[in-house]
Amino acid sequence: MASMNRKAAASRARERTAASGVETERAVIARIIHDAICWALTKDRALQESTMAHDDDLVIFWTNSDTTIFGWKEYVKLFDIWMDPKFKATLTEIRDLRLNVSQSGDVAWFSATLDDLSEWDGKPQGARDIRWTGVLEKRRGKWVFVQMHGSVAADRVSAQAPHSDRES
Repeated sequence: MASMNRKAAASRARERTAASGVETERAVIARIIHDAICWALTKDRALQESTMAHDDDLVIFWTNSDTTIFGWKEYVKLFDIWMDPKFKATLTEIRDLRLNVSQSGDVAWFSATLDDLSEWDGKPQGARDIRWTGVLEKRRGKWVFVQMHGSVAADRVSAQAPHSDRES
């Protein structure tokens, strides 16, 4: 009987440790999601680059047709806009984050609502209530985005700031 109690206690301890590990991993992934978009507030390019796959696997569909990206080489061109002194991120807020991790532990996907506002040469741009989704993959022990999608519901009014040709 004592042996069975020790085995049961050891099993419960392993389950708690595994659950704790999953929650720690989820917190790491949530931080990567945050950094992938909130980097613009400080223009920390190295931080943003650390969140993305640097290969042809990267796919991004953003809120307008001008921002459909296939691969890192195409994506990195956007830094010309974002690092320009005329660009200034003014608000980035992530709400309602729902995060899932595959049973294998090397793929994660999420959905969230995003307010992503900025200015270009003093003129407001961006949108509120962006429906933001993405897929991250754990590569060489590090989580990176391989797919991202942002859309604004057609039946809802976007941000008070009008959407412009320049994408934030």
